[in-house]
Amino acid sequence: MSPAASAPVFSHLPRPLGPPPMLSTLLLRHRLTAAAAASPTRSPLRVLAAMSSSASSSSPHGGRKPNRLAAEHSPYLLQHAHNPVDWYPWGDEAFEKARAKDVPIFLSIGYSTCHWCHVMEVESFENEEVAKLLNDWFVSIKVDREERPDVDKVYMTYVSALHGGGGWPLSVFLSPNLKPLMGGTYFPPDDNYGRPGFKTVLRKVKEAWETKRDALERTGNLVIDQLRDALSANASSQDLPNDLAVVSVDQCVEKLSSSYDPKFGGFGSAPKFPRPVEDYIMLYKYRKHMEAGKESEAQNIKKMVTHTLDCMARGGVHDHVGGGFHRYSVDECWHVPHFEKMLYDQGQIVNVYLDTFLITGDEYYSTVARNILDYLRRDMIGKEGEIFSAEDADSAEYEGAPRKKEGAFYVWTSKEIEDALGENAELFKNHYYVKSSGNCDLSPMSDPHNEFKGKNVLIERRPASLMASKSGKALAEYSQILGACRQKLFDIRSKRPRPHLDDKVIVSWNGLAISAFARASQILKSGPTGTRFNFPVTGCNPVEYVEVAEKAANFIKQKLYDASSKRLHHSYRNGPSKAPGFLDDYAFLINGLLDLYEFGGNIEWLLWAVQLQVTQDELFLDKQGGGYFNTPGEDPSVLLRVKEDYDGAEPSGNSVAAINLIRLSSIFDAAKSTGYKRNVEHLLAVFETRLRQLSIALPLMCCAADMLSVPSRKQVVLVGQKGSVEFQDMVAATFSSYDPNRTVIQIDPKNTEEMEFWDSNNPNIAQMARSSPPGKQAVAHVCQDCKCSPPVTSPEALRQLLNKTLAATSSAA
Repeated sequence: MSPAASAPVFSHLPRPLGPPPMLSTLLLRHRLTAAAAASPTRSPLRVLAAMSSSASSSSPHGGRKPNRLAAEHSPYLLQHAHNPVDWYPWGDEAFEKARAKDVPIFLSIGYSTCHWCHVMEVESFENEEVAKLLNDWFVSIKVDREERPDVDKVYMTYVSALHGGGGWPLSVFLSPNLKPLMGGTYFPPDDNYGRPGFKTVLRKVKEAWETKRDALERTGNLVIDQLRDALSANASSQDLPNDLAVVSVDQCVEKLSSSYDPKFGGFGSAPKFPRPVEDYIMLYKYRKHMEAGKESEAQNIKKMVTHTLDCMARGGVHDHVGGGFHRYSVDECWHVPHFEKMLYDQGQIVNVYLDTFLITGDEYYSTVARNILDYLRRDMIGKEGEIFSAEDADSAEYEGAPRKKEGAFYVWTSKEIEDALGENAELFKNHYYVKSSGNCDLSPMSDPHNEFKGKNVLIERRPASLMASKSGKALAEYSQILGACRQKLFDIRSKRPRPHLDDKVIVSWNGLAISAFARASQILKSGPTGTRFNFPVTGCNPVEYVEVAEKAANFIKQKLYDASSKRLHHSYRNGPSKAPGFLDDYAFLINGLLDLYEFGGNIEWLLWAVQLQVTQDELFLDKQGGGYFNTPGEDPSVLLRVKEDYDGAEPSGNSVAAINLIRLSSIFDAAKSTGYKRNVEHLLAVFETRLRQLSIALPLMCCAADMLSVPSRKQVVLVGQKGSVEFQDMVAATFSSYDPNRTVIQIDPKNTEEMEFWDSNNPNIAQMARSSPPGKQAVAHVCQDCKCSPPVTSPEALRQLLNKTLAATSSAA
């Protein structure tokens, strides 16, 4: 995200920061979570900033020579390669220079699609006066937070803990030994709105360094020590209380329900972010209620999720013309978004819509999932199958424009739509609330500074079925007209200057997308045949989606995985980054590979997931204290090893790792299964207090705790010739219902490699494959609670058996 201006005032300068209060571990964790969850707001500075906003990638360099960043691969660093600031990348050269000069380090962290990062660049880093102050008094380091999330985590944690909030750009002053001295986020160049300007801050920091250096450094050491204690918690016991799963899930669902917006959907108030982990736990609890026979409670939860997803999909946060979702909406009605698009959002949102489709059977949700996936296929995938990171919010209004503006690529005037659509313009304008005066008037928060005056952000205020009825047209005809109109607008929009594409490939985010594509390849087969789709949905055979997932996984395996060390690199652009793989990279990729195996059937992905889990345990697992650190701990310049637990815009690595371990435990025999479960129990024990007292911050981990408490995870073992139509029909039947506590194993008894794997790792599965009825292309075994149902050989029989299992559970309750 690109939070708006938010910087500590530093009223205490030139005095150094006093020693921070000794916060308890739990209190500090709560404070950090609150800061992480805090939504950015639009600042009074936004109008000024928007007028001057520009990415340096499109700015003239004024004849300046490139600085050191020109040799980097990161798009964000390259955007700053012609600044007059004497930038260094993060590394020993910069650290040694600071020690040699005995001056502080100015650390600036951001990412290439960050709106406020662009603003601060234009206002300060392109400014010769500011550059001279930085070059004379500091050693300046620029870091891409997506390339080095480990570095970002240290200093974002520092700023969030001391000032109650953070965001990007992150601006932190460090001692030459990398301990933080002072910090904030965006600073305007000059004093304004009661805030210190960046030039003032630089002078005050220089003065404090020269007059109060010892106190500053002591404070930096103390803060890092406190944070280290707070963020590397150990479990007091490996035994989990029996009530933890129920208490944590119920409390989280209750908290979310109490914050539900019945008018516009979503949990909480504006600005509104899609946070898919919230919908995940709500749907998980829906299933638990259905199993317990509490249908009324289940329907209430379903209504909250479906209304939220309906409002999101109809809102301006959804790109109706090109597909996919923007980062968040600034208002309560999901209308005016912050326009950047992030890969981590797309993959998670797809899975929520897929799950909701399975629960409701409503094709509307499957179509939204296709909309996102087809956007990714069209705009976000490279020639070798790699999936790119993000698209910027800002772009030029026309070729050669001196400045970029937020949303310029996406907004429309009424006349533009009339000229493009002719006789269908009125129908389209009525459907998407297009007005000649502009439509960003639904909330006082939508456009408080009239940045979008006369512009329209497309939004559906009424369902298409209702609008079709009012127009006197059949829904199918009406939808086809809208689709044709969107295609025309898309073609026109494609001729506009495009927002910057961050074509960096991040392993963790690719893992989330791999999961979505793999799951869609089977779940979408549940829809009726012959459905007509309208642009921007392609309407492909769902099988094509698994091919996308496999290409992305192959790219990572070939370009970002060292087969000899069995380690991942974190990211790729013109070659692997220097940064190693972090916990999120391993955990998210393992999750994607397990989905790729369960939904696609190729055992290669299961084998790789198992190996990656071994490496993850070697690099990140705290064998004594429990849980996983987010870094390997091998880089001395990274001062903190954090055990992340907050499930925010992205789920935490520990939450995903816990679910991965539970899934793996249901695949292997008892000996290996026990080891996986023991690690999950130890992990959850680390965060027991948090799960009890602040469960709303950990919705996915709450689900993991409940999954672990389930006596026996359901196994569906599909045996037969995988390429046959009969087998694929059985796979589709398996995934035609929503069940988060299910493991699917696909096995071909004629495949020697597969049989050797199962003989070594779970002989019961191998025996099941050998003893399946001969002469059948596909046989399904459903096993739970140490017993298996008689094998079935037709998709309909399998569906009935799986539905009967749920019904039996409900009646037993």
